[in-house]
Amino acid sequence: MAVEKHINFFELQKASEKPGCPLCRIVSDRAHKYIDNTLFEHITNRGFRALYRAAGGFCAFHSRHLVSFRDGLAVAILARDILEDRIASFEKKSFWRPKGRCPVCIEREKIEQEYLDFLANSSGNSPEEQELREFFKASDGLCAPHYHGLLFTPKGGKRSVPVWLKNFHEQKFKKLKTRLDTFIELSAYGRQAEFAQLNEKDQIVWKEAAACLNTNIET
Repeated sequence: MAVEKHINFFELQKASEKPGCPLCRIVSDRAHKYIDNTLFEHITNRGFRALYRAAGGFCAFHSRHLVSFRDGLAVAILARDILEDRIASFEKKSFWRPKGRCPVCIEREKIEQEYLDFLANSSGNSPEEQELREFFKASDGLCAPHYHGLLFTPKGGKRSVPVWLKNFHEQKFKKLKTRLDTFIELSAYGRQAEFAQLNEKDQIVWKEAAACLNTNIET
């Protein structure tokens, strides 16, 4: 299937111009917008409030972002619902367990699958696909978890992945491992002079590795 120049194409192009996994950046930006829109538009929506309450609020990772928003009233209303349930469980001395999942995590997974499907369909030779291939191969590429998500569906089925994407990522990961091997070897005592000869990126390659293996690291 040929890709088209719609919002996915342009968002991926923009994210590819910046450091780190383009999909991590897109997901982070879209998740932030989702929380912002939720606080502004859906705080009086009973359906959302029920989902939020059943989930016990946002997960720990997404909850910490709430303090960066200025809509204190919306955050207070949501917090009150969860605190009420917590107090009830304390008084009853009953184990408190959320019945749902973090709404932002659910939205995040939808966004990830949307873009992974988009990339998986970029196997042709249309001008749009050639342009996508060019800007994507100039980027840092997908992190390891997102590349795994490209290879396999959420249920474990195998995706058909374009050869250029497969070669690009697997060569990138092997090169990163080689750079890590060199970093570790030259970090040994007595090899400070050799370590100093590494370029700036290779001296902090461990940061690249951490970001590559963890989709929760913000770029």
